[in-house]
Amino acid sequence: MTDRYKTHWRPESHDGQMTEIGTRISHLSDRFEAVIENVAPVNWQSQSPCDEWTARDVVRHVVDVHQMMLKPLDRSLSPAPSVDDDPLGAFRAARADVAGVLDDPELATTEYDGLFGRAVVEQTIDRFLGFDLVVHRWDLATATGQQSTIEPDEIVRIRAQVDGLGEALRSPGVCKEPVDVAADASDQDKLLALLGRDPR
Repeated sequence: MTDRYKTHWRPESHDGQMTEIGTRISHLSDRFEAVIENVAPVNWQSQSPCDEWTARDVVRHVVDVHQMMLKPLDRSLSPAPSVDDDPLGAFRAARADVAGVLDDPELATTEYDGLFGRAVVEQTIDRFLGFDLVVHRWDLATATGQQSTIEPDEIVRIRAQVDGLGEALRSPGVCKEPVDVAADASDQDKLLALLGRDPR
């Protein structure tokens, strides 16, 4: 069933060229999908770095975030396998739905009133989904015994977003308190620690 939902979408801008946001989300989705593909069946119930979430729950959350990205357009995710039955199929279907939005100039540039004021759909996708595809990729990889390196440009981008969130970052269900790391820790480890994750 999974192959039915495999997407080969690549983003195009309103003038036929790749968009920066579309390119980024496509790249991050490819990397997240690769981690899902390499999860051994026995590891789907493994504890993740997120309290009360298993590895499967991490994918479930990311799929749910895709649904949230469609909400301003009064859209829902297309019929697809459940995360319980087929995490990879569920993710592939969800990313295809969001890709379709980013590839449509009218949908991508739709303005709406969000939690933080007036917003544009493609910018919201970049801000929230672009964050989760990076951070939760690491969570999923860690839970399932895989390595996941966060690219330097993504560390810079995510760190800027974290700084902009302020105390909202510590709201219930978002991130735990920072973890102490050595002064000479890598930029990735410092970012993870700031997000309440123990990089060791």
